[in-house]
Amino acid sequence: MSSQFQFVIPVGGIASGDPSSAVTVVADRGMIRTATPRVLVASFGDGYEQRVADGVNPNTQTFTINFANREAAKIYEIAAYFDAMVGKSFTLTVTDHSGNTDIKVVVETYNITYISENFHSLSTELRRVYEP
Repeated sequence: MSSQFQFVIPVGGIASGDPSSAVTVVADRGMIRTATPRVLVASFGDGYEQRVADGVNPNTQTFTINFANREAAKIYEIAAYFDAMVGKSFTLTVTDHSGNTDIKVVVETYNITYISENFHSLSTELRRVYEP
């Protein structure tokens, strides 16, 4: 099983007609998955407490991924897609304990590093959302 950490920019996903064909964007190695459980805690005296998971999906997950030293046009294309997806989710394919899994994510932040005139890097934090 090969690991996958990628998403697809669909035809017209950036602007009317751009890109003209679907573009698969593969993240660099070294992606970071951070899981933070949401727990409701009722604390009583003498250190006694009760804990319960908060909600149906109590595990908040974020993914920090990088696209390093790529052609400037490719970085601009990724950034334009992220800008077009403000407030919208898209599908990220990740490899986990059950194989390749498609999850919904939203862009939290992204940063562009201008390495040279022709090559840039982009790093982003994506947050998993649970929706149909």
